[in-house]
Amino acid sequence: MHTLDPAVFDPAAIPDETRALNASIVALMTPMPEWWDVGADVFRASRKSGKGVFPAPVLSPRARDQVIAGPGGPLTLRILSPAGPSRGVYLHIHGGGWVLGAADEQDRLLEITADTTGLTAISVEYRLAPEQPFPAGPDDCEAAALWVLEHLADFGGDRFAIGGESAGAHLATLTLLRLRDRHGGSRCHAANLTFGAFDIAQTPSARAAADERLVLRGLDMRRFGDAFLPGVSPEDRRDPGVSPLYADLSNLCPAIFTIGTRDPLLDDSLFMQVRWMAAGNAAVLRVYPGAAHGFVAFPSAQTREWLGDTLGFLKATLDAA
Repeated sequence: MHTLDPAVFDPAAIPDETRALNASIVALMTPMPEWWDVGADVFRASRKSGKGVFPAPVLSPRARDQVIAGPGGPLTLRILSPAGPSRGVYLHIHGGGWVLGAADEQDRLLEITADTTGLTAISVEYRLAPEQPFPAGPDDCEAAALWVLEHLADFGGDRFAIGGESAGAHLATLTLLRLRDRHGGSRCHAANLTFGAFDIAQTPSARAAADERLVLRGLDMRRFGDAFLPGVSPEDRRDPGVSPLYADLSNLCPAIFTIGTRDPLLDDSLFMQVRWMAAGNAAVLRVYPGAAHGFVAFPSAQTREWLGDTLGFLKATLDAA
């Protein structure tokens, strides 16, 4: 059982490095155009070229793409094997508000994950909103998980873990629930859920978020939510099949939740970790003082700590399974 230390919420606990990083992010993002003004496709291309706030992705020579049959047509999986023997699969679901991001934009992270855990890392190129709104993305992630579980022995073992960041953490959780409810059990050993959006109708911290462009604002969450769930009312966005915070969370795997105190999705992780435990599952919460949404994309002591925390959790949980 993990006890949250109230000291992490003390402003004095925020590292100087984190304060400086946050200030630089705000300065860089403030004059940037909004994705809904320039168009999602234009914004995606700009971000992929490194013109946005996040570093340009570095492609791994170890990665290979495999195309499987998906519910909306061919579905691409990006596969990175560990340097040593593989003992199963870590299914990764990228973030980006269900609108941005791609499976090949975090190769370096997936290399480290694969080498540390001994799992083959597989990232899902799921369909994005607004072109393909709900349920396209969740359907693709469910199909990817089913394919992985069917072929798990082909990846050297029987261990299966899942994870993602932001919208990816949301989709990873929905995938676990779908596996449990539609396919006879989640069959997952561990979940890595990093600054996830678990209430698409917005928790109090998201609704109260400041307007400064520190990666994510409440406004951004509303725009992303409208793209992902066009025409869906706030009340209907609380449906358990959409917002996993309201779902029955029993009979799920151990999970680690990560969040920063400057993240508008702070309450999402605080609430979700408690509900996860209340449902009878093991759950760990890690809160990083002053960290913004998406902080793990930037080199820092907190990012290195996050890597140690999450990968250590995955490795220990898989070893004990």
